[in-house]
Amino acid sequence: MLVAVYAIFALAATSRAGVQIGTKFHEAPLAYLLSAFAAVVYIVATIALARRGDGWWRVALVACSIELLGVLTIGTLSLVDAAAFRHPTVWSVYGEGYLFIPLVLPIVGLYWLRKSAPAKVAA
Repeated sequence: MLVAVYAIFALAATSRAGVQIGTKFHEAPLAYLLSAFAAVVYIVATIALARRGDGWWRVALVACSIELLGVLTIGTLSLVDAAAFRHPTVWSVYGEGYLFIPLVLPIVGLYWLRKSAPAKVAA
C-alpha cells in the first residue's frame, strides 16, 4: 500500500511539475523547480521501497528523509514568507494542496523502514 501511495504521488508531482514548467515556468521558476525536485524524490522513493536489499533500503531511507526535510523546510518557508511562494509547490504549507499527505507520507515511510530494517542495520 505504501509503495502504491508513493507511486501515485510520483505520478501526480511529475505531471504537475511538467505542466507548470512547460507552460508557465517564467511565472515562478523556484516553485516549479521545487515541484520537480519533489517529483524526483517521490520517484526514487517509490522505486527504492518496491525493491529488496540493503542498498535499496538505504536509498529509500535517504529519499524519505529528504522528503521529510523538504516538506518541513518548504512548508515552514511558505508560511513565513508567503510572498516567495505565491505559486504553490507540492510541499507548500506542508502539502496542504494534497490534504497534508506529503507531511504524513515520509513519517509513515520512515516508520515502515525502521520496522523492516535489514538485520545488519537493526543491530
